[in-house]
Amino acid sequence: MKVVIVGTGYVGLVTGACLAEVGTEVVCADVDAAKIARLQNGILPIYEPGLQEIVMRNQQGARLSFTTDLAAALPKAEVVFIAVGTPPGEDGSADLKYVLQVASQIGQLMDHYLVVVTKSTVPVGTAARVNRAIKESLVARRLILDYDVASNPEFLKEGAAVNDFLKPDRIVVGVNTMRARQTLEQLYRPFLLNGHPILFMDIASAEMTKYAANAMLATRISYMNDIANLCGLAGADINQVRKGIGSDPRIGKHFLYPGIGYGGSCFPKDVKALIQTGREYGYQLRILDAVEAVNEDQKRLLFQKVLRHFDGDIRDKKFAVWGLSFKPNTDDMREAPSLVLINSLLSAGAIVSVYDPVAMEEALNYLGSNVTFADNMYSAAEDAAAVLLVTEWNTFRMPDWARLQGLMQSPLLFDGRNIYDDVQLVKQGFTYYGIGNAAATTVNVLVQ
Repeated sequence: MKVVIVGTGYVGLVTGACLAEVGTEVVCADVDAAKIARLQNGILPIYEPGLQEIVMRNQQGARLSFTTDLAAALPKAEVVFIAVGTPPGEDGSADLKYVLQVASQIGQLMDHYLVVVTKSTVPVGTAARVNRAIKESLVARRLILDYDVASNPEFLKEGAAVNDFLKPDRIVVGVNTMRARQTLEQLYRPFLLNGHPILFMDIASAEMTKYAANAMLATRISYMNDIANLCGLAGADINQVRKGIGSDPRIGKHFLYPGIGYGGSCFPKDVKALIQTGREYGYQLRILDAVEAVNEDQKRLLFQKVLRHFDGDIRDKKFAVWGLSFKPNTDDMREAPSLVLINSLLSAGAIVSVYDPVAMEEALNYLGSNVTFADNMYSAAEDAAAVLLVTEWNTFRMPDWARLQGLMQSPLLFDGRNIYDDVQLVKQGFTYYGIGNAAATTVNVLVQ
C-alpha cells in the first residue's frame, strides 16, 4: 500500500516514519524545500526519542522518502494524509487555511480514487470543508472522480510518540463509506494484531473526540493545580492528597500531578479551539473557560513565589532555570511555562541562566541573548540566588546537593514540578518552595 503524507511537522513525520516501519510505502511531501533537503540527508526538524533511527532505517530500506513535488507523489497512492499546521487564530479558533489549501491542491492533481484523511487536529465540520475544496477543484478541471474524505485524529504524546503510534491505545477513524473504512482498516491492520482497537465512527464524532480528549486531560491538570494552591493556603500537602484521590479507580493516577501549568502545541491550542467551537454554536463551555484561566495563572505562580521570598526586589539577582521545553523528552518550546517565568524574571530586572538537556537550540529562537545558556545544570547555578526547576527531566532528579550548595549564593530552591523531597532538602540546609505543599519555613519547624 502506498501512502502520501502532506506536512512534515511533528504529526506528519511521526506518522510517515511509523507507517513505513510496518512495511507501507510512504512519501512525505512539504512545500518547505530546505526542510525536505535536510530530511533527505537524515536531519530531523524535531527531537523525538526513537524517531531518528526509524527515519534512517526506512529511508535506507526505500520505504520512506521526502519530496516537495506532490504531483509526483500522488500516482498509485491509495491514501493521502493532510498533516499540516492548524495554528490558532486571534479568536482561538483553528486556522484551516493550510488544510484547505492542501485539499484544493489534491483536487487539482488527483487522477484516481483516493481516501483523503485529515490527520491535523481540526474542529467539527472540517471534513465537509475539505470535501468541498476537493470537489471545487475537480469541477474546475471538469473531472468526475470517486474519492472519500475521512478523519483520523492523532493521539501522540510528545516524548513518547513513536511508541504511541506503534502500540496505540486506540485508533479513531471517522468515515462515511464502506470503501473508505476498508481501505483504512487495511492500512492499520499491522497495528491491530496485538489487540489494539480501531474505533470507527462518523466523521464529526471523530473530529470531536480529539478535542474532547485533550480538553479532558487539560481539565485534570488545571483542577489539580487549583486544589494544590488551596492546599498551600490550608496547610495540606497536595502530594498526599494526590495519592489519596488517585487510588480511587474511578479517578486513576494519570494527569494528577500539580505544577506550573501545561504548555505545548496541543493542550493550549485545542482548549481554545474547542471553546471557540462552542461559541460558534451559541454554547459556552464554562468548565474549559475556567481550565484556561487557571492554567494562565499557574504559569505565573513560581515567579510570584520568588517575588514574595525576596520582598518584591529581584533586580540584579541571578536565577538558574532548570528545564525549558514544555515537558521532558522533547525540544518543543511552544506555550512553555518556562517562557512566562523567564520573561517575568527579566522584566523585574533579574539575571537568568538556563539549561535544558535538549531544548537549548530551540530556546535560542525564543530567548535570544536575553539569558545565559549554560553548559550544564551546575554551571547554570553558579552564584545564583536560587534554582528554579521548571521541566522534570531525569537529569535533574538527583542533583549533587552538596556541590550545588557550594556553587550558589544561597541554598534556595523553587520546585515547579514537586519532584524533590522537601523535608530532606530542608535538613540539608535548603530553603524549599514547591507547589501545593507546606512553605519552607513550616517544613523547617516540623523538622526541628
